[in-house]
Amino acid sequence: MCNLYSITTNQEAISRLFRVMNRYVGNLPAIPSVFPDYPAPVIRSAGNERELILMRWGMPPPLRTGGSPVTNIRNTSSPHWRGWLKPDNRCLVPFNSFAEYAPKPNPVTKKKDVVWFALNDDRPLTAFAGIWTEFKGDRGTKSKPIPGPHLVYGFLTTAPNAVVEPIHPKAMPVIL
Repeated sequence: MCNLYSITTNQEAISRLFRVMNRYVGNLPAIPSVFPDYPAPVIRSAGNERELILMRWGMPPPLRTGGSPVTNIRNTSSPHWRGWLKPDNRCLVPFNSFAEYAPKPNPVTKKKDVVWFALNDDRPLTAFAGIWTEFKGDRGTKSKPIPGPHLVYGFLTTAPNAVVEPIHPKAMPVIL
């Protein structure tokens, strides 16, 4: 599953493309590697306007399973996700490219290569379809927990297209 993506487009370009009215991200630097639990820009509705805000990547997991925050939401028919699929919790997750690990190790390095995907070689700005919520618990590491509340997000996944499928046959992010 996609657990690495990149957003290198500046906030002015993000605001123009997605018609953002309010920006709460400060001086947004390029983020060439967004990993789970990292803060990253997300666009959500705020009444009749759109706002650009930083959120942490990873939704609360189902209570019965516990575990790590969920970055990719595949089973939208699960009762756990139903409440967050409503319009108030939908968001756009801007990105320029996302990565998957190659299915087999590189013969030279013996490690799986990181394979990057984008709309084209110029890596233009686009967005994943996402959902967000407020999480009241701790995030961060066990040794350095960061108390909540936190705004968190994840993105929806779908069957992979012909480009992604040879690398990751299970799913890929929903790209808008």
